[in-house]
Amino acid sequence: MVHWYSAIILIFVFAASIFAQDKLPNYSGTWVLDAGASKMGEMNRVETMTLTVSQDEKNISIQTAVKRTESVEAGRGAGGRGFGRGAAGDSSVAYSLDGKESTTQTDTPAGPMPVKMKANFDKGVLKLSQSRTFNSPMGEVTTTAKEDWSLSDDGKVLTIKREMQSPRGNNSSTLVFKKS
Repeated sequence: MVHWYSAIILIFVFAASIFAQDKLPNYSGTWVLDAGASKMGEMNRVETMTLTVSQDEKNISIQTAVKRTESVEAGRGAGGRGFGRGAAGDSSVAYSLDGKESTTQTDTPAGPMPVKMKANFDKGVLKLSQSRTFNSPMGEVTTTAKEDWSLSDDGKVLTIKREMQSPRGNNSSTLVFKKS
């Protein structure tokens, strides 16, 4: 009889450990870019970047505040190559974590632009993607951005691997943030 109870307890402990491993990372908090640890490629004109992230079981919201170097702000118009960013590069976006693609709109000088978005977890890594298709003087243009978010074991360092594709070319970067 004692062995039967021991077997049942062992099964429950094993099942609990499996469910604990499936717990999704929570990226909530304020994250400040560590420019020295990052490999920014064409984003090297970023002076500071802060992410403010809110997350629950169903959604993640990301507010980005970017300050670019003065030469960029005075020159090309600080929007650079980023998607939907204001003069300083600030943006706000929200994703559903159900893994299904959704469509939202962003306002641009040429009018509203549809944005296809998707977020899902794969082996503890948050995968975010955005796609925009719009008409330009050169015809229809599609731009995409994909990000893989991962946390350090202690939850104090966020690493984002970003791939962007546009008619201007491809851009890869690795952004490292520290929790503040």
